[in-house]
This record gives sequence, structure tokens and C-alpha cells, in this order.
Amino acid sequence: MKTLAATTYTPDLEPRRLARALYWQQWRMTSIAQHLGIPIATLSTWKRRDAWDEFTPIQRVEETLETRLQALICKEQKSGHDFKEIDLLGRQIERLARVRRYGQPGGHEGDLNPNIDKRREGRGKTRKNHFTPEMIAALRENLQACLFDYQKAWWESKDQRTRMILKSRQIGATWYFAREALVDALETGRNQIFLSASKAQAHIFKLYIKSWVFEVCGLDLSGDPIVVQTDEFADATLYFLGSNARTAQGYHGNFYFDEFFWVHGFEQLNKVASGMAIHKKWRKTYFSTPSSLTHEAYPFWTGARHNKRRAKSDQLKIDVSHSSLQTPMLCADRVWRHIVNIFDAEAGGCDLFDMEELRFDYSPDEFENLLMCKFIDDGESLFPLATMMKCMVDSWVDWSEDFKPHTKRPYGDRPVWVGYDPADTGDSAGLVVAAPPKTPGGKFRILEKHQFRSLDYAEQAAQIEEITKRYTVSYIGIDVTGLGNAVYQLVRLFFPAAEAIKYDMDVKANMVFKALDVIKKGRLEFDAGWTDMAASFMAIRKQLTASGKYATYGAGRSHEIGHADLAWACMHILQHEPLGADRSEGKSMMEIF
Repeated sequence: MKTLAATTYTPDLEPRRLARALYWQQWRMTSIAQHLGIPIATLSTWKRRDAWDEFTPIQRVEETLETRLQALICKEQKSGHDFKEIDLLGRQIERLARVRRYGQPGGHEGDLNPNIDKRREGRGKTRKNHFTPEMIAALRENLQACLFDYQKAWWESKDQRTRMILKSRQIGATWYFAREALVDALETGRNQIFLSASKAQAHIFKLYIKSWVFEVCGLDLSGDPIVVQTDEFADATLYFLGSNARTAQGYHGNFYFDEFFWVHGFEQLNKVASGMAIHKKWRKTYFSTPSSLTHEAYPFWTGARHNKRRAKSDQLKIDVSHSSLQTPMLCADRVWRHIVNIFDAEAGGCDLFDMEELRFDYSPDEFENLLMCKFIDDGESLFPLATMMKCMVDSWVDWSEDFKPHTKRPYGDRPVWVGYDPADTGDSAGLVVAAPPKTPGGKFRILEKHQFRSLDYAEQAAQIEEITKRYTVSYIGIDVTGLGNAVYQLVRLFFPAAEAIKYDMDVKANMVFKALDVIKKGRLEFDAGWTDMAASFMAIRKQLTASGKYATYGAGRSHEIGHADLAWACMHILQHEPLGADRSEGKSMMEIF
């Protein structure tokens, strides 16, 4: 049996309170009755009437502290230890009072730690990424004042649980959704997740948000992820993620899935993404230009994925034609869908395009795919989407050890190769910078790619010269057909070793065969956000010459070379590797070259 010495009470305490204190110390009722000399029936009555078992742990501690504190205060002669204990018990009672306030309606962390409010008051306007109500109102007003009609429709649909948008390129979708997400974070306190094919692509959202906030509010946002603070809601976090499923887990919030028709392993990644927004308060937005009919996301768009493994009577029929979805619609599978092609954007107030010039710049197939929201049937392509997706990596993650894209020397002093497909009449010029394999059989990595329009031959040569100032260039291959010869002559003035590539049927065939060999062996990599690079390769098909007697390779243009400038520029680089170099053993690539 426990003895009185085990308690913190003195004999002059009220027996009823002392009995309750001993009960809370796990004494048995019979032991309490024997120790205090009180009939057990009396103890049982006290226990029932005073509801000893219904006291919460905090209430029990408060009663115990109060009882001990009263006993110490009533002592006639107090020792130094007694005074210390009185001070300690007083502070504990104060702490328990704060815990009580925190648990009541309207309680907040400042109730537990008053220093939090003091720190916030002291920081004032210097709080990191802090938005005042006036700033938030200014952002909303600025956003709504500059929207095109189709963006207004997106704004009005922002509370839809799931949205899916098929769009033309360059109509301001990423720009708009970056702003919509920030306003939502500030007005609701909800987290926002930006998911793209690569981390580099996701950071376009970040750049749009930072520049907009600085322009409207004069506030320079910092951090990655960005945590925004307001006076009304808890802090909201803006995450910028690539499509690596391993790194895209463990988050929750509204999510925006950019270019989802171009990501590799969509089904797996979409499971992860859907898990981020599984609670009913979160919103999901998918938007993309179309890729191939064979892409994993295509059944998701058409509703076929919803019908999978459902009885025929439970299957839904969803019309995803442009005529049906030109006006946005909440479909039978509870997905809000919208199609905005280049002409819809123009009709909606977007006056950024010269339609005649676009039709001249793009082949019919490219125009239909990139601007008219038509999916590609890549069955006849030499480089179908499934093949090209194996080349697509998250460059900021996978190449982080030796590639720093935002520095003056992104690849240090290591050698790079440059391929250039000059602009001819109606074409764009393609410029590609690649890190060659470090060892035989290694991988080519496309570090940079650029497209130029409406530049004369001197301006095109100047673009190549700028690349030689940022990289250690050891090879440049230029197509010298037509205007390319003038560019080549100027490039030789600052890079005498530039190689002239004269296109003919055999040269083009060899380049295509070399590219097929490299790609099928998994030896070419480029950033997964570069959908234009993938589309450029996908456009290349086998076709007949004008005479109809011979086969050649092109991308839908009537002139000899074809379009697909980025793909051809890349193939200028790949063909520089000697045949059999990937099978050389015991030699470095420098020895081979």
C-alpha cells in the first residue's frame, strides 16, 4: 500500500479533496479508506457525487497543483526550496490556463506562446512573403482587368472539382493559372501544387508569379517552395514539381498539371497527383497541348478511362469534339472540359498572332497539332511519341552534378557540340547545344535549344557566336543548303572548324538512321518540358521525292529539306559521332575524336 509520504499533501488538507487526490494517484479505494480512516461507503458516495472519473487530465493536474500550492502558501515557516516550488507551480498554472484558451473556439498558437504574437508585431511589414489585404485586392483587380474571354471562363470555373483543358500553344494558359493559383492561395489559405513534365518547366509558373507580384505589389517573393503569409489565413505553400513520381508525393493542395499529354508514365503520375487533392476542398486542373492518340492521357480526356471495367449500362458517352467543347462544359463524368484553339483565342480577344504568318511558318500537320488542338496519329512517324518519351528526363534533377543552366558557364569548361538548321523561306531556324558522350556508348544530352524566326543570315551567325562565349564548343555542324551557306561563311570567321553539311537524299538518310540507332539505344536525353523537341522528331516521316521515284525524309514541307528544325539540328550533332564509336572499348571519346 502507498503511504502518505508518497503524496504531496499534508494532514491538514480537507479529507474529501485529499481522498480525491489519492484516487487520481491510482490508490485503491480500500487503501484510501484504511489510510484516512473513512468508511469506504462514504468514499464511494464522494466519488459518485463529485464525478472523480470524469475530470480531464488537465483538470486533474490543475487541482493537484492548486492543492499543493495552497499547502505551501499556508506554511508558517518556508524554506528556500518552498519559495522556488511556489514560483514553479504558479508558472505551471499559468501555462495550463493558456492550454485551456487554445482549446476553446477561436484559439490559436499565440495562446500557447505569447512570444509568437510579439514576434509578428515586431516584424510588421518585414514579414517574409507577407501580403496585406490591400495587396491581395490589387492582385485580384489586376488579374481580372487583363483577361481574354476564354481566361474569364477559366476564372469562373475555378471552383470546379476537376478541369481539363485542351489548348493551342502560346495563348497564356500557364501565365493565367499561375496568377489564379496565387490569388486562391492568398484568399483561401490553400496550398497550390504546380506539376509539369520537368522541374525546369514547373519553374515557369514560379517566374510568372514572382514577376507579377513584384510588378503589382513591389514585393520580391523568395523561397522554393514559396510560402505566402496573410493576416487572415494560415500560411499557404506554393510547390513547383517535376513529373518524377518519387519526388511528387507527400504534398496536398490544389494542383495544376501542365502539358499532361506529354509526360511519360501518365497513369502512375496521375495516381500520385490525384492523391494530392483527394480531400473534397482541393481542386484539380489539367491543361495541355495535344500530343499523340496513343498517349496514356488520351483515354482520360475522352472518358474511356472512366468507362474501363464498368458495365455497359454504367458507361458514359462524352463528346470531346471541338464543336462540343468550344463552349466549356461540365461533362457526365463530372469533369469540366474546354477546347481553345488558335482561332478561339483570337475570337476571345487575343490579338497576339498573325494568322497568315503562322500558316506560312508551320506545315499543315504542325499547324493542326500545335495550334488547332488536333492529336497526332504518329503511326507513320519514324520517331513516334512512345520512342521520344524515353529520351525525356528531368534535367534539373538528373543532370544537377555537372549542368548549371543559370550560370555564365552552364557546363563549365567541358566540351559541347552545336547543331544548326538555318532558316529558309517560311521556316524557323533551329539551334541545339549538346553534351557529347563522356565514354563510348554514353549519352548525348541536349543542354539548350533555340528557335529563331525572321532573322537574316548575319543575325543567325551572331546567335551561334553567343553560344561559343558561354560554352567550350568543339564542334559546329551547319546545313549549308540555301541561306545556310551564308551563315556558315560567317561562322567560320570565329570558328574555322565548323562543318558544312550539304543535304541530299543519302545524307538525310544517314542522319535519320544514326538518330534512330542512338535513340533506340537510350543514348539521347533532353528535358521533359521540351515538348517542341519531341514534336519536331515526331513530324519526320518517310516520303517520296517530287518525281515519285525515290524515298526521302521530311516533315510535311514541299521543299527538299523539310521543317522540324530542332530535330535536324540535333541530328547534325548525332551524325558527328563516328560509326562504331559506341562499341569502342578501352578508349575515351577524346581519343576517338
